[in-house]
Amino acid sequence: MKALITWGGWPGHQPERTAALFHDMLTAEGLQVDVTDTLDAFDDPDYLATLDLIVPVWTMADLSREAATNVSEAVARGTGLAGCHGGMCDAFRGNPLWQFITGANWVAHPGGDGIRHRVTITSDDPLVAGLADFEVETEQYYLHTDPANRVLATTRTDVVTWYHSPNGPVDMPVAWTRAWGLGRIYYNALGHAPDVIASGTPREMLRRGLLWAAQGKGAAQGQSIAHLQNAGNHG
Repeated sequence: MKALITWGGWPGHQPERTAALFHDMLTAEGLQVDVTDTLDAFDDPDYLATLDLIVPVWTMADLSREAATNVSEAVARGTGLAGCHGGMCDAFRGNPLWQFITGANWVAHPGGDGIRHRVTITSDDPLVAGLADFEVETEQYYLHTDPANRVLATTRTDVVTWYHSPNGPVDMPVAWTRAWGLGRIYYNALGHAPDVIASGTPREMLRRGLLWAAQGKGAAQGQSIAHLQNAGNHG
C-alpha cells in the first residue's frame, strides 16, 4: 500500500514532527510513504489515484476548489483520508468541500492548551475495541460536526466555562469514521502537540484509524461510484 503525508500550514502545531510520527506508524506497518511539505500533489489527480491513503498535516492555509475536487474524486474512488487535530479539521477554512469530506470544521478550543479532560470511548467498533476511557491535558476541540459521522469517542464540554456554557454541556465527538463515495475517512481531534499522540491510547487509536482508512481501497476494488455521481454542489 502507498500513502502520502503532506505537512505545512500554521507552524504552532509542529507539522513536521507530526508528519514524522505518522511516517513511522505507517512504515512500521509496511506501507510505502511519500512525505512532502507542499500541496502540489493535490494538483495531480493521476498521482492521487495511485494512493491508498492521504494524511494531511496542514492547519489553516488555502486550498483551491480544483485541488479539493481532485482529493474528493480520489477518495470517492477508494483512497483513504485520515488525520488529526487542526492538521485535518482546521485545514483550508475557506473550502466547504474539504469540510464536507472530512466531516467537521474547528470553531474553538475554550480555555486553550493544557485543559485536562476525559475522552470516553462510545463505540464497540474494532477501531476502539479493548481501549479504555482516558484523560488528556491538551486543547479540548469544539467542532461543528456532520451528524452522519460514526462517532468512536467523545469528550464532555463542561470543563471550561465560556460564552457557550449557557447552552449546557454536550458530548463533543473526538474521533469518528465516515464514508466519501467508496473511500474511508478517519479523524481524531487530539494532536495539538505531537507528544499528545506519540504514545498510549491516543497513538493506538490513530494507528488503527490510519490503517483502516488505507485498507479501504482494496475493499472497494470492483465497485463503481456511477450511481453516486451528479452535478455536485457549486454554491
